[in-house]
Amino acid sequence: MEGKVAIVTGADGGLGKSVTQALLDSGVTVVGTSRKIQTAEFQHSSFLGIPADISNKEAAEQLVDQVLSRFGRLDVLVHTVGGFAGGQAVVDTDDDTFQRMMDVNLKPLLHILRAAIPPLRQSGAGCVIAVGSRAAIEPGPRVGAYSASKAAMLSVMKTVAIENRDAGLRANVVLPGTIDTPANRQSNPDADFSKWVRPDAIASLIMWLAGDAGREINGAAIPIYGSES
Repeated sequence: MEGKVAIVTGADGGLGKSVTQALLDSGVTVVGTSRKIQTAEFQHSSFLGIPADISNKEAAEQLVDQVLSRFGRLDVLVHTVGGFAGGQAVVDTDDDTFQRMMDVNLKPLLHILRAAIPPLRQSGAGCVIAVGSRAAIEPGPRVGAYSASKAAMLSVMKTVAIENRDAGLRANVVLPGTIDTPANRQSNPDADFSKWVRPDAIASLIMWLAGDAGREINGAAIPIYGSES
């Protein structure tokens, strides 16, 4: 991994921090992005923070252009951005909630993929890893809009894997259960946190997929549920 250049979306989030640090520890130059991120977020000479709202197509394009202008290449894209809405059955969920989930969980992925795929193809061994959700393949009650958006995200990534394998570009998705982040703990204070997935465990899986050990994995949807039933 040493010498490679990666973009991590949501790099200052509960999971993004673990992923970014793991990449930096492996010798990767990391460009981390979120709406308000700063380079000082990580005390590492190989980290650069570039604020960007990738729900906007032009912002995603400008982000990738800046990376290419600064480093001349892009080898890895890790997409950790997403959002959640739940609590209602499908019959009671309004159109705005369904649209919001698509806007949060699908549109940013589409924008960053469209901008990043050309340079990733040029690298000859590019890699895209998106963080999806268990709900993409195991929908539960009262999370229909969220599950649908994550299923759409998974479908797009599998299509990208097929369309770009000729260039050696791999695209895979990890499907965590509930992630043990401060935000999730605050939202579910009575839960058994020990059953949730640790961010560093997800980061380790992402590193395996991005590295030489995962070079033959493409188009996969890999569950990582912790000890939740």
